Amino acid sequence: MEEIFIEVLQNDDYDLLFHQVMTKYGRDVLVLAYSYVKNKDIAEDLTQEIFVKCYQSLCTFNHGSKLKTWLWRIAINHCKDYLKSWHNRYVEVADAHYLSSRPSQEDVEGQVIKRDKQAGLIEAILQLPVPYREIIYLHYYEDLSLKEIEYITGININTIKTRLRRAKDLLKTQLEE
Repeated sequence: MEEIFIEVLQNDDYDLLFHQVMTKYGRDVLVLAYSYVKNKDIAEDLTQEIFVKCYQSLCTFNHGSKLKTWLWRIAINHCKDYLKSWHNRYVEVADAHYLSSRPSQEDVEGQVIKRDKQAGLIEAILQLPVPYREIIYLHYYEDLSLKEIEYITGININTIKTRLRRAKDLLKTQLEE
């Protein structure tokens, strides 16, 4: 898929590329935004803003990384900016169903059990401080390597490893209680 993006970029067809990026990564960016703000409506707004930024910056993409990694960097920085904003200091609503709504082919009973377990895990993840939550999300939900996480977040790889270990310990403690 990345090759198609590069080919479209080389032909300077940014509108087509933008459409493909939104189609391929729209839901993932929404889930990422939700993992930061814990509110469906705000996550949807942030996702729109992220894609506006993406569109405005598409011509600056220099192939130094994967397009997805570049988009994640924009998304994470935008979410962090929102968390620092005035608006965030006065609004706090949690809605965890977004992270657990991935479709599967299991029977109904299996889905109910799985959702129940996922809901507990997701609630525990959402209770983690942002530095731990973002590392857990990027590593386990987006399946990014530590090197990719280092590039996206700008955090040293050893710090990432430490945060990942501490996040696992915090999750283990929360889930055992």
